[in-house]
Amino acid sequence: MSAQNSAGIQTLLDAEREASKIVQQAREFRTKRVREARDEAKKEIEAYRQSKDEEFKKFESEHSQGNKQAEDEANKEAEVKIQEIRAAGEKGQSKVVEDLLKAVFEVKPVPPEKS
Repeated sequence: MSAQNSAGIQTLLDAEREASKIVQQAREFRTKRVREARDEAKKEIEAYRQSKDEEFKKFESEHSQGNKQAEDEANKEAEVKIQEIRAAGEKGQSKVVEDLLKAVFEVKPVPPEKS
């Protein structure tokens, strides 16, 4: 009976080794598949990012032309207003200088009032 037990134990040990190999192969396959899935996901993400970047650049180029025209018009209007302000300043400049000089040279001291 000991030979039979010995053969049975050996069979069990062989089965355990075989099961261990199968489990190890399954782990390696799973690890490999996870790595492949991660790499594939990175590629898909990069492709999606590139397509969205291209889409955004196209959208930006289509809509920036209208903004450029509006910006040019606003700059022209601002330049016209600046010229108007400068002209008004130059027109009244001599009067302002004259009033300042008059105020400086014609001092009229006023005593303080006691409350």
